[in-house]
Amino acid sequence: MRIGVMLLLCLLSKQGLGQQQLSTASANSQAQQGEPAPPKSQAEKQTETEQSQRVLGVLPEFGVTNQKNPRPLSSKEKFHLFYKSAFDPAEFAVTGLEAGISQAQDSFPSYGQGASGYGKRYSAALADQVSSGFFTNYFFPSLLHEDPRYFRLGEGSFKRRVRHALMQEFITHKDSGGRTFAWSNALGAVAAGSISNAYYPCENRGFGLTMSRAGISLLYGSLGGLEDEFWPDIYRKIRHPRKQSSAADDQTKK
Repeated sequence: MRIGVMLLLCLLSKQGLGQQQLSTASANSQAQQGEPAPPKSQAEKQTETEQSQRVLGVLPEFGVTNQKNPRPLSSKEKFHLFYKSAFDPAEFAVTGLEAGISQAQDSFPSYGQGASGYGKRYSAALADQVSSGFFTNYFFPSLLHEDPRYFRLGEGSFKRRVRHALMQEFITHKDSGGRTFAWSNALGAVAAGSISNAYYPCENRGFGLTMSRAGISLLYGSLGGLEDEFWPDIYRKIRHPRKQSSAADDQTKK
C-alpha cells in the first residue's frame, strides 16, 4: 500500500526531498544551562541526516542508509527510529488512505460501513503499523543486536540491485559486523500478526490467518526494498530531466 501511495505522489509532485535538523533532549538541556553542546561525530551527523529523508518531501524514509559500513545504532537510536517512523504525520495520512480503500472494498465486513466502520478500520490499520514498527525496528533488533536499516547498494547492474533490494528483508547486518538472517523481520511480522488477533473481527483471527498476515508483511517489506534502493535514481530523473537529456545530446554529438 505504501508503494502505491508513493507512485501516486510521483504523479502529483516534483518537489525535492525535505530534510529537517534533529536535536536531542540532552543538547537542549545543556543549551538552557548555557553550556556548549559536545561536538557530534561525522557518523552521528550522517545518521541524523538519514533519519530526515523523505520521498517527495512527504513520505518518511528514515530507515535507509547509503553508508557501506555505518556504525551500529544503539538501542536508544533504534527506539527513536521506530517512534519517528511510526508516528510521523505522513504515516497517519497514509493509514487514513488505507482505511478508506479497505472500506471501499468492504474488507472486514464485521466493521460495517459509515463513520463507525471507517474508525474501526483506521484504528486497526494504525495498530498494525505501530506494532510492526515496534517489533521490527526496535524490540527484536535491540534484543538480537541486528540493524533494522535498509543498506542501499546504489551501484552495480540493475539486476544486482534488484536482487539486493528484494533480499534485504531476509538478510540483515549484525551490530557486531557481518550479516545474518533477518530474524527481527521474521519474528516481528509474526508478533505483529499475532497481536492483531486482539482487535480483528473473530472471523479474521486464528493461526492460519496470522501466518498469512506475517507472510504478506514480509512480501511488502521485500518490495519496499525496491523503493528504498531506486528512489534516489527516480528522484534525479524527475528533478533534472532536461539536464540528463542535454547531457545525452552532448554525448551523442561527440
